[in-house]
Amino acid sequence: MMEEMIETGRQLAIDYGLNLILAILTYVVGKWVAKILKKTVVKVMTRAKTDAILITFTSNLVYAALIVFVVIAALGQLGVQTTSFIAIIGAAGLAVGLALQGSLSNFAAGVLMIIFRPFKVGDFIEAGGASGVVEGIDIFTTLIRTGDNKVIFIPNGSIMSGNIVNYSAKETRRIDMVVGIGYDADIKKAKDILTEIVNNDERILKDPAVTIGVSELADSSVNIVLRPWVKSGDYWGVHFDLNETIKNRFDEASISIPYPQRDIHLFNHE
Repeated sequence: MMEEMIETGRQLAIDYGLNLILAILTYVVGKWVAKILKKTVVKVMTRAKTDAILITFTSNLVYAALIVFVVIAALGQLGVQTTSFIAIIGAAGLAVGLALQGSLSNFAAGVLMIIFRPFKVGDFIEAGGASGVVEGIDIFTTLIRTGDNKVIFIPNGSIMSGNIVNYSAKETRRIDMVVGIGYDADIKKAKDILTEIVNNDERILKDPAVTIGVSELADSSVNIVLRPWVKSGDYWGVHFDLNETIKNRFDEASISIPYPQRDIHLFNHE
């Protein structure tokens, strides 16, 4: 009797051990195949010249689905009833879905961004309380690289629920500058200098024409608006250079850029 029990236990150990090995092999091989299929999807979509955002989103989604399938298959090798297991997953998925409504909304928002494409990889955008260059859209988040080379993971729902400013959507942008000069300064001379500055900068477009005009008689200065159009890639370079050039040229022409002023009246109550 004892020998039969030992033999039965040994056989069960062998069978379970074989099943465990098969389950591990199923998981390892399945995960390897999932990675290969993910790379294949990326290559096929890249050759088809699909948008980079769609490639990232689709490949990540395919990989996640394959991993779930591999896990179920590995559990099947261990003798787990996958039919009931799938039903349990479905019920658990419903409960988790209710608990993770935010994550599901992020997923749905990612799908909407893929469909409507308010931006693409490489665009400079402002959304979700951050601004930077779009590096990709994952299932739940969007990756943005800031100007100082930080990577921000923004939930897709936060982006789609607010305003999206795409600074790269158009080929040209307008620089809006306000230059203040003193009340005793020659307005015509100041405008002539500004006109000469923009005409000498080849990065500033001729069409649309530059706008130069007095916008406000402020408390301490006469404000002149300067609105040149440039290519989007030249925006900040031209903006910085204009500020420096205007300051230097106004100094040479003795045109003052006044500080804010305030009159103080002193009374003697003696």
